[in-house]
Amino acid sequence: MKSTIIYIFVLCFGLSLYSFGQDKQYTYQTFKDTRIINTQSVEVLQHRQLDVRISHRFGDMFGANGGWQTFYGLENAADIAIGCEYGLMNKLTLGLHRTKGAGQLRQLLNGVAKYRILHQTNGNEMPISMTVVGGVGLSTMRKDTVNKQSLANFPKGFAHRLLYSLELHVARKFGDAFSLQLSPSFVWRNNVLEGDENALFGVGIAMRIQLSKSLGLILDGNFPLSSSRFTSDSGYFSHIPLGLGLEMETGGHVFQINFTNASGIMLYDYLPNTDANWGLGQFRLGFTISRLFRF
Repeated sequence: MKSTIIYIFVLCFGLSLYSFGQDKQYTYQTFKDTRIINTQSVEVLQHRQLDVRISHRFGDMFGANGGWQTFYGLENAADIAIGCEYGLMNKLTLGLHRTKGAGQLRQLLNGVAKYRILHQTNGNEMPISMTVVGGVGLSTMRKDTVNKQSLANFPKGFAHRLLYSLELHVARKFGDAFSLQLSPSFVWRNNVLEGDENALFGVGIAMRIQLSKSLGLILDGNFPLSSSRFTSDSGYFSHIPLGLGLEMETGGHVFQINFTNASGIMLYDYLPNTDANWGLGQFRLGFTISRLFRF
């Protein structure tokens, strides 16, 4: 496993040298933001840009846990993320976020590293953009000394507090009106319940449709590639995290409002843990505010 990951990073670094030192006309704003809804986008920050981000997911709008009794989910918070990201160089973005968490492991401190491998050009030299994203999460929950079966019991101490993710995003901007992205991903959780899987692969698809100069329609879906996630008798049945939203750009702000059945915000939180069903009204309102600064 370690040798495979090292090989991927070496290959990605080699590809990133493809356009080094060459004067090309690059395609910009394949997506307006570094996130789509649940999915990371292919975009990275420019050198010395600081992105301060706040994301919020409310509770179920309808279904057994929604409706008027919870003001259509607005009285509940499924997950909250507060953090920032910085463009260490034009190709490399580093970030640190705190999330409430939506799985059994909560109170997560999340580190993110994002590197642009390929950048689409306006000509035919490079038809796509490609970005790799690595993430690590650390649960800061108190150890549960009562329930030995709980993930928060952390039988192996610090190591069982950790979660990891690796994503590859490949995108193309088709003119000014439409962008499409494919995103294979991998999640590793050091500690899982009996019968669950430490490793989980997934593939995502996302798109953006430009509606006006500052308004876009965004959609994404992430599909767990595991038979246990689609077999109810496994005990770990999951629904596919699907999102639909509007993205508004106003100067240095990017504001997004969305609807999704995913409760968690980080990949290693929502890919294994999405058990909400759009068909039963178990989707939630969410929003993200992004403010860019330059230092």
